[in-house]
Amino acid sequence: FAELHAAVPGLPLACSRVLPGVVLRRDFAAYCPADGELRALLVTEPLRPALTAAGVELVVGSEGQYQASRRWIDERTEALVKHLRSNNVKLLLSSVKQEEVVIYYAKLHGVSVVECLSSDEMALISEITGVSPYTPFRDSMGGEITETAVVTFCQPLLLVSKRCVHIGFASACAFQPHCLILCGPVDGVNEQHAAALQEAFTMLQQLFKTVDQ
Repeated sequence: FAELHAAVPGLPLACSRVLPGVVLRRDFAAYCPADGELRALLVTEPLRPALTAAGVELVVGSEGQYQASRRWIDERTEALVKHLRSNNVKLLLSSVKQEEVVIYYAKLHGVSVVECLSSDEMALISEITGVSPYTPFRDSMGGEITETAVVTFCQPLLLVSKRCVHIGFASACAFQPHCLILCGPVDGVNEQHAAALQEAFTMLQQLFKTVDQ
């Protein structure tokens, strides 16, 4: 329930509404408008490649070597973003903060990015779509990316002064997600309403389980 409702203080309760899809309570790190269906990719690690493995020290002997290393990283990062784009991936949903070079190439090649998603949000999206996070640089970046989610719409959403991301997913199961925008004069009232609604939904779940039995 926590990932499927958003509390908005400062508005009357009558302004509350139910929206299809999922509302992520953070802004785009990069936003590139796209029409029609698009593909989304879940990632849990940085898309900027590392020069060495974790715990391995890299010794750079000259400024030229350092600059060459930076160019290699930039070229590798752009190649990955191009690979995503060639697979019709236009949205990255990341649990980690991506580096500026990733955001730069994402904007350059028309890929929207939402970062710093919580583990619960990532788990919810995986449950809805049936896809697992993508592992970058696992192969030569020449093959098809199969673990992508179908997104029916992806757009900014402004809740008073809070910028959010509103996404519609093509569900891989019977569950069709909707998000409750819960309005109230202050946070305390919203918390009370949210708690009451959650209790009501829990009661309904128990009732349906009893009927099924």
